Order: sequence, then C-alpha cells, then structure tokens
Amino acid sequence: MRWRGRRESGNIEDMRGQGGMGGFRLPGGGGGKLGIVGTIVVVLAGLYFGVDPSVFLGGGAPQAPTRAVDPGTPEAQESRAFVATVLADTEDTWHALFGQMGRSYEEPKLVLFSGSVQSACGFAQSASGPFYCPGDRKVYLDTSFFDELSRRFGAPGDFAQAYVIAHEIGHHVQTLLGISQQVHSLRGKISQTEDNAMSVRLELQADCFAGVWAHHAQRSRDMLEAGDVEEALTAATAIGDDRLQQQSQGHVVPDAFTHGSSAQRVRWFRQGMQTGTLDACDTFNARDL
Repeated sequence: MRWRGRRESGNIEDMRGQGGMGGFRLPGGGGGKLGIVGTIVVVLAGLYFGVDPSVFLGGGAPQAPTRAVDPGTPEAQESRAFVATVLADTEDTWHALFGQMGRSYEEPKLVLFSGSVQSACGFAQSASGPFYCPGDRKVYLDTSFFDELSRRFGAPGDFAQAYVIAHEIGHHVQTLLGISQQVHSLRGKISQTEDNAMSVRLELQADCFAGVWAHHAQRSRDMLEAGDVEEALTAATAIGDDRLQQQSQGHVVPDAFTHGSSAQRVRWFRQGMQTGTLDACDTFNARDL
C-alpha cells in the first residue's frame, strides 16, 4: 500500500501515553462467570470489526490498570502516521462523495489508545477490538489489534489494517446518513433473530462502504499495490460470523450472526470496491446477501 509521504489527518487523538484506564467486567451471571450464550457474545463481539459498544460497554467496574504505550517510540510514531494517512484518505473520499449528494461530510475523530479507554458509549478494553461510537462520533483503535489480526487471524498486511479503519469509518457514514439510527430504532420492536439480521445488513454495508473507499483510493490516488486487495479479502474472511463461531464453539448458528458470514463480508467489500458507489451498498433492500 502506497501510503508514505501522503497527507496525514489532524483528527487523531493519541491517548496511548496516558496508560490503561482500567478494564471492565462483561455482564454475566454467577459471580462473574459467563454462561454459554454470554461466552459466545464475548467472543464474537470482542473480536469483530464494527463492534457495537452498547452491547457490552458502560456497565462494568474498572479493573487493574494496563501498561501505557510510549507514543514517542519509532514503532508508535510509525503506526500513528499510518493510521493518520489512511484516515486522511477516507476524508478525501467521503468529502467528495458527500459533495456529489449536495451534503457536507463531518470528519470523525480517531482515538488511539492502549489497554482501555472511556468513550461516550462506555468503557472499553483493547480486547473489544476497534469500534465506532455514535455517541461522540469517534473511532477507537488500539493498534495492538493489528498484531492480533496478523497472528491470530492470519490476516497480515497494511491494507488489511486499512480495511479495519475504513470499515469503522463506514459506520460513521451510516450515522451521518441516518441509517444507523433507523436500525437501532427497531430494537425492542422486533425479535432477536430479526434484530441480528438487521445488524448483519448494517455491518455488511459498512464493509461495502470500506470497499467504496478502496475504489476511490486506487482510482484517484493510486494507493494500492499488488496483493493489497487479497489482504483485505483475507481479513474479511477471517472475521466472518461462521468462521468465528466455528472456532469458538465448534459449530455454526446462522440465526446468531450479527456481522455476516465470511463469504458475505468478502462479497460486499468487493461490491463497494468494484462500483465505488453508495447505491451499490444497499444491503437493506438486497434479496440475497
């Protein structure tokens, strides 16, 4: 991925030097022990991109603080520069696309943290993975997740990491367009199975929006190198609901999907990348996902 020497966004809030702010206790019965349903929720919500913090944040008591990351080290500076460059490129893409719709794009902040962080959506640890909080319209990222993405999920590469960021920005776009609010307004009015199905469509649309960004990053700014697309597709495959359920519980429960299968995530990222249009990302009216 050709990212060095390009514009870096000024919308980075680097909190890594402040150290861990304590953990949180995930809800569960029996003296902190999670039942099988709770365990599934922890595994799936904790490891997905686009995690919905409202599912598991805000109700826990702080635990032991975690070690701070020195943002002044060469490695930390490198990771910040990469994230800031990808964020800047998403800004360029979405400013242009919103302008075509006669609208203004509101740039989100991206918070870098180490260990744990307090957001408007509640308290989160790095184990929850990157997430977007609509309450403060910020993306939260512990860059150690990129190491986890490579080692545990077998999805290395800078473009795989860029896909993570672009997916979270996709959730911000959904918020600006009012899509997320429409989906969340249905909660409590539909069954759990139906709610899961709506969540899948929301997440697949964010994958498609990530593909839209990749389309314009390549077409307008020639950012991609050989193998980059494969890196993103490998990441999308690695975090499909079916793949993670099989790994965590040994079997797949489609009705419990909240983010989509590996094949679906790959398909919708490809859809966005091939077309470069928001209209092509209408997962809510798609008959087949």
